[in-house]
Amino acid sequence: MTQDRLADRAYTGIVEMIHVDDLAVGDRLPSEAGLAERFGMSRTIVREALARLASDGITEARRGAGSFIKSRPSDRMLAFMPTEGLSATLGTYEVRFVLEAETARLAAARRSSDEMALIDEALATLRIALLSSAPAHDEDMELHRRIVLATANPAFLAAFDALFPDIDRVMRAGVDISRSRPPEVIGAMMREHEMIVDAIRAQDGDAASLAMRWHLSEGRKRLMP
Repeated sequence: MTQDRLADRAYTGIVEMIHVDDLAVGDRLPSEAGLAERFGMSRTIVREALARLASDGITEARRGAGSFIKSRPSDRMLAFMPTEGLSATLGTYEVRFVLEAETARLAAARRSSDEMALIDEALATLRIALLSSAPAHDEDMELHRRIVLATANPAFLAAFDALFPDIDRVMRAGVDISRSRPPEVIGAMMREHEMIVDAIRAQDGDAASLAMRWHLSEGRKRLMP
């Protein structure tokens, strides 16, 4: 088994341990050596898994003190993203930060008036879905895809479509979790999309890229309690 696959197993094992042992935010995880012994893996593998967990906002490392729980994946989140696939699904965010920030930048520079109209239409459709009881993930996906199409580069679309299964799970979970919280959470999600589209309309590539990165960063945070 490759090191990546072993790290996925360690990642899954730590998430399951957090739930089974009912660990709370702020609790300290066992040491790397303790986790390595528990999972029958090397400390190198455990260290890689902890780095991924920290990147995904689940744990945080404190110099000289070890790793602590920063947020617990909720049962609602795990209903969409079972623990065995959590590492791969959340890992797509790192790719999306690069891919979609650049697609937003290029869309701002290259979009035609017709493409802008389609992006605006997708935004309006998403607004209706988000402000109703509709699932809204299909509408969310369509807006992001319209932005990718506006780059006029089919390679970006191929890369985006390759991530579709994981992005779809994230979007389904994100809308469902956000709807379980105060109404202003959905409002914030809508404003983030509007900021991206406004920047593309103004043909401000830097602002579009920044708005997309901000939206993705906030979206990842919303998945956690």
